[in-house]
Amino acid sequence: MTVPPTGEQFVLRCAGRDGDTEAVVVEVGGGLRTYRAGGRDLVDGYAEAELPVAARGQVLAPWPNRLRDGRYRWDGAEHQTPLSEPETHNAIHGLVRTVAWQVTGRTSDSVQLEHRLHPQPGYPFALRLQIGYELSPGGLHVRTTATNVGDEPLPYGEGHHPYLAARPGQHVDDCTLVAPGATRLETDERALPTGAVDVTGTRYDLRAGRPIGDLVIDHCFTDLARDDDGLAWARLTGPDGRGAAVWLDEGYGHLQLFTGDVLPEPWRRRGVAVEPMTCPPDAFATGDSVIRLEPGESTTASWGITPIG
Repeated sequence: MTVPPTGEQFVLRCAGRDGDTEAVVVEVGGGLRTYRAGGRDLVDGYAEAELPVAARGQVLAPWPNRLRDGRYRWDGAEHQTPLSEPETHNAIHGLVRTVAWQVTGRTSDSVQLEHRLHPQPGYPFALRLQIGYELSPGGLHVRTTATNVGDEPLPYGEGHHPYLAARPGQHVDDCTLVAPGATRLETDERALPTGAVDVTGTRYDLRAGRPIGDLVIDHCFTDLARDDDGLAWARLTGPDGRGAAVWLDEGYGHLQLFTGDVLPEPWRRRGVAVEPMTCPPDAFATGDSVIRLEPGESTTASWGITPIG
């Protein structure tokens, strides 16, 4: 039997009010490949025989997004990571997207995965990553914990990269997007931040929702509005009012949105990446919101996806 490019496929199922709900988590990268509820796809994922295009559903650690020149300084030492985005001379989305994760717990509707990141060039630290996926009729819950298992402090950041799909297989132009960010990070030609601007009065003010139309988005948002439970919400709905929402707890202070305009067909503008992130792009270099984990210390953050309609 041919092994899929993303290794073992962990199928989670539960009964919902509109029929069975199913999500598929993968061994390689520990990410989310598909999520289907009520007879429709809530994420724009990828087939079992495919590799994830443009980081679809992947886990982004120990840093999310881009790191300028793959270079940063930590506790007086200079570090140089491999340039995984050579065309822009950046290191992108961390170091665990193509590594195998081990199963530490499994039920019909949940899976717990773990990966130990060993010291390596550019990131000479020992880090244990644990991710739990749990499916219920109300949605998918994802919990990520990082623990410093080495003997010196380390820098840490993390994100996830699901693409919401209100109209699976079709462009998102006639969909409506609601997102909570009051501040948008402007970027240069390398997609690295150059400054922060208030979104009030601009096309990027998505707090009350707006049709996507021809809006091009590939930006990080912060100053996220939250509900009484401390959750920030982003929602994508089609003309029929159906779609999906991503929620993120206070562990995630940044939200990257990406309409996929630079992707080739058939992936271009086919879903909106809604990416919870603990820190902004280039955080290891700037120090912005980087988590400092002392030996033995852990940090945990949670997010999830909920059907709409």
